[in-house]
Amino acid sequence: MPPKPFNARFGSADTPLVLDVRRQPRFDESPRLLACAQRCALEEVAAFAISHAPRAANVYCVYGHNVSEEPVVTLRAAGWDAHRVAGGLEGGQDGEDDVPSIADWRARPALSFAKRTDWGVTGVQPSRWITRERPKIDCIACPWLIRRFIDNRAEFFYAPASQVLAQAKESGAVAYDILGAPVSHVGELCSFDALLLGFDLLDAALNLLATIVRRADTNRLDLSPQSAGLLAFSLSLSRLHAQDDHAMLDAALPLYDALCAWCRDRVAAQNESHNWKPETMVVGAPA
Repeated sequence: MPPKPFNARFGSADTPLVLDVRRQPRFDESPRLLACAQRCALEEVAAFAISHAPRAANVYCVYGHNVSEEPVVTLRAAGWDAHRVAGGLEGGQDGEDDVPSIADWRARPALSFAKRTDWGVTGVQPSRWITRERPKIDCIACPWLIRRFIDNRAEFFYAPASQVLAQAKESGAVAYDILGAPVSHVGELCSFDALLLGFDLLDAALNLLATIVRRADTNRLDLSPQSAGLLAFSLSLSRLHAQDDHAMLDAALPLYDALCAWCRDRVAAQNESHNWKPETMVVGAPA
């Protein structure tokens, strides 16, 4: 699978599993992971394949060669819809892959992000995050970004604002979107921005979405018409799920999926307009 279709699958609930099967020394020395990557050592692939329900999976190594090809064969034999990420993490190997393919892979690389051992994000274990209860905008946008692009196994917790930092220390979770947290507002930037910067996650659609989130979260609605809609939906969902913050998160994730899809179309100049004109329709006219 080339990087372009690989990237297109992120930002929704049905993203395929991403398995990092690089040899251990290469995995350890590398500062980056592909989006939502889960570490699976080569010697563990066979056991993984039979111990998990088969599903779609994208497998990558350093250059996209035999190191990832062999696990794909193993997974397919166990009923998985597995594919190798062409070019791997590095976008091919100079002197081995053909020049046009390398140029294409590196011009539009597979989405990747920086490992953050200080935040518990290494691809090995699910990360843990905590923020204040009654989430609304930034407190929902951040989990969406983490689940859809960083770590789809991530766990999220909510606590009274006065207890967040203490509970983060006790539980080993990363506090976010609260004063004094490792991930929070900096100047005009929101916690969503802080995650994009902290993980060095580069994507034009996510940058546009960050603008919408930032302006909704800081009440600068006149700067982005989509922000007013996000604010309205967020406040309403919070009211509908006033007793269950996790239910609020689950209900809001599809909203951000939809916004991300809209941002992608916008960035790609593929805007779809709503041009239905009822005054031009004739009742009873043949279809």
